[in-house]
Amino acid sequence: MKIDRARLEYLKKDAVQGFTRYLGLVPVSLKPGDFVTRIKLQKRHFQQDGFAHAGLIATMADHTAGYASYSLVPESRRILTIEYKINYFQPAEGEYLECHGHVTKPGKNILFTEAEVYSIKGKDRKLVARAMHTMASVPATRVSRSSSTPAESND
Repeated sequence: MKIDRARLEYLKKDAVQGFTRYLGLVPVSLKPGDFVTRIKLQKRHFQQDGFAHAGLIATMADHTAGYASYSLVPESRRILTIEYKINYFQPAEGEYLECHGHVTKPGKNILFTEAEVYSIKGKDRKLVARAMHTMASVPATRVSRSSSTPAESND
């Protein structure tokens, strides 16, 4: 499947809404099968010891890998996470978190991805976590919201 520039630009905008907007996620680059995102760390992102919360890192890894997958499927399909595993290597601190998500094995219905999350402080960049995901590509009609689903608010 050929991916056009307009589709990639749409996905970059689509990637930031709801929860990811609240977190401050910003797309850095998107190519077919590869997505890079960044979050400027703020006080709300830290856990009790002053490090970026593990849930923030996991969300970033999952979301970034998901949109790397989304860039490879037709517009009529959506991506859902089937499972993921994440390893944390060291506490994350600094000015930013940056995540590199990439598809390691594309498929029609199942895609495998990896994501690396780095903490960035000045010119110092440290790998803080790596995740592996299994993603499902499903028809959009199977996951479309019903009228009984609450609409997004505070967006």
